[in-house]
Amino acid sequence: MTIARIIEGRQQQIISCAPQDSVREAARRLAENRIGCLPVLDEGAVAGIFSERDLLYCVAREGESVLERPVGELMTAPAITIDSSTKVDEALSLMTRRRIRHLPVVELGRLAGFVSIGDLVKYRMDSIQHEAEVMRDYITQG
Repeated sequence: MTIARIIEGRQQQIISCAPQDSVREAARRLAENRIGCLPVLDEGAVAGIFSERDLLYCVAREGESVLERPVGELMTAPAITIDSSTKVDEALSLMTRRRIRHLPVVELGRLAGFVSIGDLVKYRMDSIQHEAEVMRDYITQG
């Protein structure tokens, strides 16, 4: 199954920030929305990722003065991205290898979706459960 299946029909707005936004503003968005990562968009294109890890590391290293700096100076860039034709297992493997928890989905240079490792694991678990139910039905009806 592909990432397109996971992001199709989603109505949620993707919370993002811009490279010129302050780290303080990005941290506020993370906290208010109870999320762990923001895609950093520059005119609709993914310029990078700003995560709670980025925030923690830069504050630990430089102190609270870093909160006034622009996100573009501290974000993880370039962002590791996928497209909607990527298979779920490939995306999970990429996340595991690169030790990341979020992937922007990019189509024609623009952000088309955003998936977390939780989204992908839930999808895989649902698929496994469905397969098990089909097998049980086959065995009991056979």
